[in-house]
Amino acid sequence: MRAQNFESQWTGHFSYVSIQAFSQGNDKIYVAAENAVFTYDLSTEEIETLSTINGLSGELISTLYYSEQFGLLVIGYESGLIEIAIDGEENILTVVDILNKPTIPPDQKRINQFNEYNGNLYIAAEFGISVFDLSVLEFGDTYFIGDGGAQINITGTAVVPPFIYAVSGSNGIRRAMVEDDNLIDFENWIQIAGGGYNGAVRAGNQVYTTGNNTVFSIIGGLQVVTTLSSPILDITGQNDFYNVTTANGLFTYDVSQALVASTTSINSVDEYELQTGFSHNNIQYLGTSELGVFQKPFGSNNFSQILPDGPLFNSSFSIDASPGQLWVNFGDVTVSFDPFPITRKGISNLREGEWFNISYNELTQTLNKEANDLVRVQIDPNDPNRVFMSSFQKGLLQIEDQTPIKLFDESNSGLDITYQNPNFGIRIFGMDFDSQGNLWAVQAQDEEGLLRISPEGQLQKNDISNVFNFDNPPLAFTEVETTRENFVFFGVVSDGLVGYNPNNGQVKKIGVNLGNGNLPNSTVRSLAVDNNNRLWIGTLKGLRVLFSPGGFFDENSNVDTQPIIILEDGVPQELLFEQVITDIEVDGSNNKWIATASSGVFYLSSNGQETLLRFTAENSPLPSNNVQDIAIDEFSGVVYFATVNGLVAYNGTSTAPRDNLEEVYVYPNPVRPSFTGNVTIDGLTANANVKITDIEGSLVFETTSEGGSVLWDTTAFGRYKVASGVYLVIITAEDAIETKISKIMIVR
Repeated sequence: MRAQNFESQWTGHFSYVSIQAFSQGNDKIYVAAENAVFTYDLSTEEIETLSTINGLSGELISTLYYSEQFGLLVIGYESGLIEIAIDGEENILTVVDILNKPTIPPDQKRINQFNEYNGNLYIAAEFGISVFDLSVLEFGDTYFIGDGGAQINITGTAVVPPFIYAVSGSNGIRRAMVEDDNLIDFENWIQIAGGGYNGAVRAGNQVYTTGNNTVFSIIGGLQVVTTLSSPILDITGQNDFYNVTTANGLFTYDVSQALVASTTSINSVDEYELQTGFSHNNIQYLGTSELGVFQKPFGSNNFSQILPDGPLFNSSFSIDASPGQLWVNFGDVTVSFDPFPITRKGISNLREGEWFNISYNELTQTLNKEANDLVRVQIDPNDPNRVFMSSFQKGLLQIEDQTPIKLFDESNSGLDITYQNPNFGIRIFGMDFDSQGNLWAVQAQDEEGLLRISPEGQLQKNDISNVFNFDNPPLAFTEVETTRENFVFFGVVSDGLVGYNPNNGQVKKIGVNLGNGNLPNSTVRSLAVDNNNRLWIGTLKGLRVLFSPGGFFDENSNVDTQPIIILEDGVPQELLFEQVITDIEVDGSNNKWIATASSGVFYLSSNGQETLLRFTAENSPLPSNNVQDIAIDEFSGVVYFATVNGLVAYNGTSTAPRDNLEEVYVYPNPVRPSFTGNVTIDGLTANANVKITDIEGSLVFETTSEGGSVLWDTTAFGRYKVASGVYLVIITAEDAIETKISKIMIVR
């Protein structure tokens, strides 16, 4: 099966800091990061990346290997999946034989190592050894070589004729005749040593392996080569060298077992942790856990970093966008809003296509205090250089011009540590700006837990105690959303939805009961106010809409939210029934982007009646169906998706309305015969009238924009595809004063 390439419509923003494996060939170094790959060209020093955008799965990578003979990059995963990138071809070949093999338990399919010999790729895995023919890209036999044919964890193989050697993590070392036609028979594999070993590499005519902090040679009897002071994490080899990696050292040996290069510190880097290492052409390559790759020539102390541009981590939890930029943080909470274990991961900012990262250590040093477990981000709509991030432990972080300047906490702002439990800290989650520039936020388990920070930076606490029992308070408050009237709504864990009227201090709460909310679940996870001032509500078990937020505070009427009912095969169904909804965002056309915890992303029409797009890990570059957050750049229409396995962006077509028609443009133009999508007319004002006519003035399309763009399917009112020719796009602003005319060339 070949995976699709999505480069024309998507952009990947993966982190490449955590290095899993190296390979070399074709004058390049191939590097496996957490769930993506990059190549470093040894001649040009150029870096290229390979990710879900190119067709990779986005799952966790365990190893990789480049076959120079066949021009193949083979990538192995913890799940047992294998993917193959073929030189000169766009699409990725997906190999699922091991992944789908029912006789192997799901937790024993990890690919540990690839070893090529005579056109065969020997795959060392947690269950045994599989053989893959690189010339025809097909599987051969699988060897279960434990006692009695049991499945055992093979951490590596190596071939020195006439034998193939297999090293196990707990079942010793075995060998067999590599040319034996019956290697599938476990009795042909002779155990030559007991114990547990990690990895196997050939260097010269010897095979090496490791156990704990010791390097062993295998051929001629198991012999200790050297003992290191720290546990050995990895052993790699190529040609006449092998490399041994510990947490802070890389040691390279030649075939005479002489140490030819060693690195136990990296200049200007105080703290680092190695995961793997490699050497080629008398250069060591150090693969770290959070800093990418460092290269250093043998005998030199000159280091250089090799790292593709990207955010600090793949575990993005919250994102927010404004024109030309995106902010990301990496804190985390469980479904029940437990922040432990606390995350300390810094923050990232994408600005005009380049990433600016602030590590946790830099953040702490700048503030002179900890700002851990950062869980939400909000850009000031009136000043895009002013950003706030909430900490679910320490308070509220303010950033100006990419510099953290203040942490609102118990020492400087009137915020209080929760009195019932000092270890609870100051748990702030959701935030939103109102139309007057006030930032509203919520603090868990505080009777005055609704916070307002004025544009001048003054913090005011607001009493919400009358709708909760603070002898047994809810675990946490979730998202915050303000309406056109500046009413403030926020979700609660296991206790519904709260509304606050800042004009009179009125607080009201609704829940799951009919007549008092009709929510599908008592935990409200996400909120969004659309362009019609309707409040969309996402819960742990579905979706609701509050059609009149202003009526929420009417003391004399019941308040019920409503489901969206759609017809599915003629049968009425509740939209997103039982789905865990993690985020809702409204784009420039008033359509809804909805993220879920297990089903990817839904793009819905403004009323929810039509699913315009559906993105999953199976049909798109989403690296996971667990999508944590969505953000939209209203100027460009780009939609960002933060998943548990990485950040990707879709080049959407719906933009926010412009102030005038000076920047109207049409694309693609011309429309060529191979094009099958929609034409986008962008740069529109709100409620602009758009007419498309042929050159003789016959009308073929007309609509009114809701946002800054409209789509045309190149048909005459949906009846038939229009013929080749020039078509006029006539745009009239809502006030009928400003007009604009553009042309489209259609080529059939």
